[in-house]
Amino acid sequence: MTSYPIRTTERHTGQDLIKWIALITMVLDHMRLAWPATSDLFVLGRLSFPLFCLAVAINVSRNQPGELFTRSNGRYLALLVLFAALSEVPYRLVSTSGTFNVLVTLALGLLVAWGVQHRTIESLILAGGAILAAYLLSEPLMFGFYGVLVPAALLLAIKRPELFALLPVALCAAANSRTGLFQQAAQLEPFAILALSTAALAPLLGLALFWAPLPFKVEPVKQWSYWFYPGHLVALLGIRNLL
Repeated sequence: MTSYPIRTTERHTGQDLIKWIALITMVLDHMRLAWPATSDLFVLGRLSFPLFCLAVAINVSRNQPGELFTRSNGRYLALLVLFAALSEVPYRLVSTSGTFNVLVTLALGLLVAWGVQHRTIESLILAGGAILAAYLLSEPLMFGFYGVLVPAALLLAIKRPELFALLPVALCAAANSRTGLFQQAAQLEPFAILALSTAALAPLLGLALFWAPLPFKVEPVKQWSYWFYPGHLVALLGIRNLL
């Protein structure tokens, strides 16, 4: 099988395109929280979480193995934790799912991915703690236990696609198992089949965008995107209250 390079330093169009698609499909998915009539956008929303996980995996793949305790890694984890905390109140106000917001899942997923990348005692302890926390908190975690494993699976797919390309596919399907989609798909309901297929194929779409030499530029997605997450929840809450 063709060997795919890991880009370790340069910023490239595919990475930013992945982030833009993740942000846009997240907003489309969450629109149903303000306008129930847009609930069919749930299908497109199945792209969002896998692509956010891929963005985490790409960032981790740029780390030099063994160099866990760097300023950039500390800042990355701190921002995820900070904005997970800031987002929890607006998320609980706008959503009735009863889960934590998605940044909690991504923060735990980052720790697991660090274990895969660095394989030091410290990184493996952090990864083991995150896996244990995901197991114990599976019910209130958005996308549950399997969702926490997706960034690490995508990191493995970036490194060895010939061995691991289908692992994130399986995990992304499993991460949607609590929504009742499996039971509905078993009854051949088209909406459920389409939603599950979208979730399962999202990692492959993201990896294709990451590896493809795209002939255009995309506006970079920078740290403003952390503020965008709680900001769009507050906006949806306001719109719902006005309707």
